[in-house]
Amino acid sequence: MEMKDGNNSLMATNSGSTIKKHFVLVHGACHGAWCWYKLTPLLKLAGHRVTVLDLGASGINPKQVNDLKSFSDYVDPLMEFMENSVPSCISIKHEERVILVGHSLGGLVISKAMETFAEKISVAVFVTALMPNILEEIKYPDIFKEVTGGDGIYTYDEGAKETPTTFMFGPSYLSSNLYELSSPEDLALASMLVRPVRVHSAEDMSKQMKMSKQKYGSVKRVYIICELDKAIPKDFQRLIIEKDSLNEVMEITGSDHMVMMSKPQELFACLQEIAREA
Repeated sequence: MEMKDGNNSLMATNSGSTIKKHFVLVHGACHGAWCWYKLTPLLKLAGHRVTVLDLGASGINPKQVNDLKSFSDYVDPLMEFMENSVPSCISIKHEERVILVGHSLGGLVISKAMETFAEKISVAVFVTALMPNILEEIKYPDIFKEVTGGDGIYTYDEGAKETPTTFMFGPSYLSSNLYELSSPEDLALASMLVRPVRVHSAEDMSKQMKMSKQKYGSVKRVYIICELDKAIPKDFQRLIIEKDSLNEVMEITGSDHMVMMSKPQELFACLQEIAREA
């Protein structure tokens, strides 16, 4: 059964089987809940409960990118879900602990939730994702220059010259660096559905990404490397891993950046293993 709540979240449950774990899937930059469409049914068939969120100004979330004044505005849908403040939402049950899965930029999003709701999270899974400590090496706005190249679409506020206000993947980059091992149908879907993402200032991100050992550090953390990722290359993923104290590192071979599209079965197998140990 699938239901949508008032926050444009897709809730998926399998009413015919015992629910084992509750997965919360968080997309990356310019994407939305739609990008998990291959993985969600696999998790449901295994009996898991699944929540798939649209972050601020993403997917079918009604906010526009210029409405987001801070990174906290972007992550708001996840934070509201975690604190059970969304009316009519199939929310976190009493004393339930979820498995948070963040892809790409979604790694920073779930990190924010980990720092605030550590007691509600059993495992945080970073899928070829950014982690907070990498911001010590590279300023947040520069990440978009590092991983986007070519035909990225930028906008600038009046007076801004070097730092963009918003960013969106261009068609060439989508096909060559994100979806090059995914199906033509998935590339076509992405080409129609990607939306611009706000490029928040380094100052804002330094405030938002202050992580403590007592909260963020208390949550079990697993990183899934995607071997052939061109957007966040394997060497950069390794650098991210070295900057954090992880409990486990897994790797999916032959995957591009959009592993939930190109290797959904392999990603599912990793998440199943994580769920068994959670």
